Amino acid sequence: MNKTLTLLAVVIASAATSFAGEAVSSKKVVVAPQEDLFRAGEVQLDVFAAGAAGRYNGGSVNGFGGGLGLNYFFTKYFGIGIDDTLTSLNGNGHTYNSTQGNLIARLPIESLHLAPYALVGGGATWGTQSQGNGNVGGGLEYRINRGIGLFADSRYLYGSKGLNESLTRAGLRFIF
Repeated sequence: MNKTLTLLAVVIASAATSFAGEAVSSKKVVVAPQEDLFRAGEVQLDVFAAGAAGRYNGGSVNGFGGGLGLNYFFTKYFGIGIDDTLTSLNGNGHTYNSTQGNLIARLPIESLHLAPYALVGGGATWGTQSQGNGNVGGGLEYRINRGIGLFADSRYLYGSKGLNESLTRAGLRFIF
């Protein structure tokens, strides 16, 4: 009887493990890749307020106005842009217009939604007198999401006919 009980115990133990099922493996969690906020091939439309301060046409100028800009980024880091700014000078009814073309280099920090950038270029400035000019400057962009950003930048404008001023812009950037 001892042999029978031992044999029965071995059969039950073997049967119990055969019905236990397969070994459970750990589940894999699939995380969707994060899409970059700053990317190559971006087309951007800028709408901004602007202020100018310095010397223009032999006199001291201060002005406030606004403008529009259009940028295109070939890579995540390098692009080109053109913008036009219209301001009122010294509150005297005279207007000042500045159209600038720029090469733009930016360094996106995706985790902070920020991209500091530098720009260099040139264009034309006119008001009571027209002249070509060069410019150099920098700024910072904050991306709210892939389609909308906030930006602020400032550039130094210089020309051969006495243009020596800063042009500061702040506004919204729409990204396509």
